[in-house]
Amino acid sequence: MWRISALIIVIITLNINLGIHANPKPNPNPIVPCYFIFGDSLSDSGNNNGLKTKAKANYHPYGLDFPGGKPTGRFTNGRTSVDEIAQRLGHGFIPPFSTAKGQAILKGVNYASGAAGILPETGKHLGDVVTFDEQLTNHKRVISKVFKLMKNGSTQAYMQKCLYTVNIGSNDYINNYFMPLHYQSSRKYSPNKYAHRLVNKYRQNLKILYKNGARKVALFGLGMIGCSLGVVMQHHPIGFCVDEINFAVQMFNNKLQKLVGELNQEYHDAKFTCINIQAIVVGPLQGITKLRDTCCELREDYQCKESAAHCPDRNSHFFWDGFHPTEAVQKVWGARAFNRSLPVQANPLDINSLIKYKL
Repeated sequence: MWRISALIIVIITLNINLGIHANPKPNPNPIVPCYFIFGDSLSDSGNNNGLKTKAKANYHPYGLDFPGGKPTGRFTNGRTSVDEIAQRLGHGFIPPFSTAKGQAILKGVNYASGAAGILPETGKHLGDVVTFDEQLTNHKRVISKVFKLMKNGSTQAYMQKCLYTVNIGSNDYINNYFMPLHYQSSRKYSPNKYAHRLVNKYRQNLKILYKNGARKVALFGLGMIGCSLGVVMQHHPIGFCVDEINFAVQMFNNKLQKLVGELNQEYHDAKFTCINIQAIVVGPLQGITKLRDTCCELREDYQCKESAAHCPDRNSHFFWDGFHPTEAVQKVWGARAFNRSLPVQANPLDINSLIKYKL
């Protein structure tokens, strides 16, 4: 049976230096020339700001600990895990597609959109969303712009040197399967068949990504969604977590890991890897001891109320709002995704090894 304690069991016995710095400074010679980001609110850096949707975070207290102290559209108090990865690659912040222009796109683009899922219909009850399909379409537009900027260079060769990360699927459960008032999916599919449907769609989209030049791709598995405070508040489980949701998510994660193996067998000139978020345990070792409280006062949909009061000890909290972790947690996730401390955290490779892998 899943328990929230699984989030804090310390399986790392040494106090490892995560190498987290206060402000990311772009390196004139980054490890990879560009970084492209696909996903949902865990990666969104402002793409939802101009959309007609409830899923946006461009208001206080979001962004409280981001450089400058202003909200950017990130669904947390500061930086996200992909910001941490970008820093370790030698880049500054990767611009969101909604504002990316000119030479800036050569270092990469963030296409992620809050409430987006693998399925096009996911999250639509909240309003507009940039679906995974649309994110891939936006990427094709960026490739066309890169082609014009490169002039004498080879766009295909350039894009193949980039890192690509995809962190998506949580909303297909939170804002689709386990929301029967808005979606039919739980009546049409068993949890296993639904996971199968998600992975089949995921496979199609990853093949499109490969066709458009992606050769080094890291896919993030889903966390223990059933232990998110918003989910717990909605479902009122007997224990600490909603076991039904965690079991369903695990079916997806198992199939996602198999998909990575299939893609690596099919594409010998590419390398895919899977980041196992559930194995990146965050707890007292990193000073994060408060797992049952959010850092901000919540709206009915478990996001922060606008201009809500916020906790002073944010680095000790796991959750910022009802669904999204604090910057402190996201930094650990990004650090361990980049340099795993245990093989189970990234399979077959962590991101640092992925970008160095010779195809």
